[in-house]
Amino acid sequence: MRRLVAETRLHPAELILPMFVREGASEAIPVGSMPGVVQHSLDSFKAALADAAAAGIGGVNLFGVPEHHDATGSGATDPDGILNVAAAIARQEVGDALVIQTDLCLDEFTDHGHCGVLDADGRVDNDATLVRYAEMAVAQAAAGAHLVAPSGMMDGQVAVIREALDAAGFADTGILAYSAKYASAFYGPFREAVDSQLQGDRRTYQQDPANRREGLREATLDLAEGADIVMVKPAMAYLDVLADVAAVSDVPVWAYQVSGEYAMVEAAAANGWIDRDRAILETLTGIRRAGADAVLTYWAVEAATRLLDR
Repeated sequence: MRRLVAETRLHPAELILPMFVREGASEAIPVGSMPGVVQHSLDSFKAALADAAAAGIGGVNLFGVPEHHDATGSGATDPDGILNVAAAIARQEVGDALVIQTDLCLDEFTDHGHCGVLDADGRVDNDATLVRYAEMAVAQAAAGAHLVAPSGMMDGQVAVIREALDAAGFADTGILAYSAKYASAFYGPFREAVDSQLQGDRRTYQQDPANRREGLREATLDLAEGADIVMVKPAMAYLDVLADVAAVSDVPVWAYQVSGEYAMVEAAAANGWIDRDRAILETLTGIRRAGADAVLTYWAVEAATRLLDR
């Protein structure tokens, strides 16, 4: 009876797996703060892609971990850079089974760890960054990305990326906009996963956790600029924002269950304080219930496999 009258359901196709690929790695390297998550070598990446496709999840969201960092994040637009190489491999290996998404941000590639280019005073230069984002979008689309995912929260990023993709002949490449991305404490483990070089913080361009209406405003701006999907990040502490965006959006709305959310459940479960399996599905159900059409989660393959076994 409970199953028959359930208002919210989970399906593997609604789950997306974030993946980290490390340049020069000879084997998968565990991320200490995220039990079960690794920085992939190219070989382990291919095996994990096959597992993801077999589980029937919706897609994979790729992050590169380069060996070299510089002020402008030059590796982000290098066709031989690790993220573009990973996208090409993913498109070739599972491109007919999974949506291939690529993180479109400079933070993994810069020596200062910020999401954009810095000006002479050390501040993020919004407009100079947009030039780099346009170049990144074209490079990622050329590598094989179905969706590019601008996560830097620069003003005007969606419009600039759409124009660049169309001009380069990639009109079919979609844009997954990180529209309401908050300056959150829950990103900590992710910084380890991407070997972040961050100096300072990102509060000048990510949103204040105190602001609800601002999240809806940012999403509305991205919709007007042509975003194909809008996203709220993090998920669990921002379910009100997620519900607000879902109520007005005429495109799919996704949410990112971020590294800190994952790590909290894993740590509590490891200490025997909560039922891990139930907590995973409960958190995902809560995010879907609040309005997410799909969820980026590090449990994507595990959760999908359990759902298929039911």
